[in-house]
Amino acid sequence: MEPAVFLTALLIFVGIPALTVIKLARLRAARPQALSDDVTARLEALESRLQDLQQEQAETQERLDFAERLLSKAREVNRGA
Repeated sequence: MEPAVFLTALLIFVGIPALTVIKLARLRAARPQALSDDVTARLEALESRLQDLQQEQAETQERLDFAERLLSKAREVNRGA
């Protein structure tokens, strides 16, 4: 294998990923480690609201299932009559 081809392949398969890892490490090191109190409070409020919405969605799903069962029973009664 020619040296130029080998060096090009080495650059493509090792150099580019290595540079990407270095850039990501620098970005991670530059970001703040601890969130501010305001951000923490907002995240907690979002989590709470998300839990509320999930509960509402579960209750709505239960109601829908109940309504579907009632409709199914009504159709069976109508077919039998």
